[in-house]
Amino acid sequence: MFENLNVWEVGALLLLALLIFGDRLPAVISDGLRMVRNLRAMARNATTDLSKELGTDIQLEDLHPKAFIRKHLLSEEDEQAIRKPLQGMYDDLRSDVSNVQKDIKDVATAADPRTPGPASTATSSAGSAAPAPRTASYDEVT
Repeated sequence: MFENLNVWEVGALLLLALLIFGDRLPAVISDGLRMVRNLRAMARNATTDLSKELGTDIQLEDLHPKAFIRKHLLSEEDEQAIRKPLQGMYDDLRSDVSNVQKDIKDVATAADPRTPGPASTATSSAGSAAPAPRTASYDEVT
């Protein structure tokens, strides 16, 4: 929380707190710490009560709706049945993207006159090197 503050800024904040609260500063700090302890205890009690009501051991991370449904309502077979079509689409998309990236790389290396390849050695009928293809700029396309 205070990792962005250096020593001088922390000292200035403490001095400001001392000026604002004066002699009551230790009491204010202890009240703040007591409030944090009470909030932690309330959260722990709520988690314990929820675990007792549901009849399972539950953690705060399990209260996320997706995790809750996955853990308490779906069996492993149901979860695999839901994931199977999506996994197939994901694999197809990944292979399509890798093919497109490979095609783009091939076109880029073929169009680059600095790299030796079939496009750089191609000559026109007059014997000069073939010009590189012209690409449209963003402004021309839109």
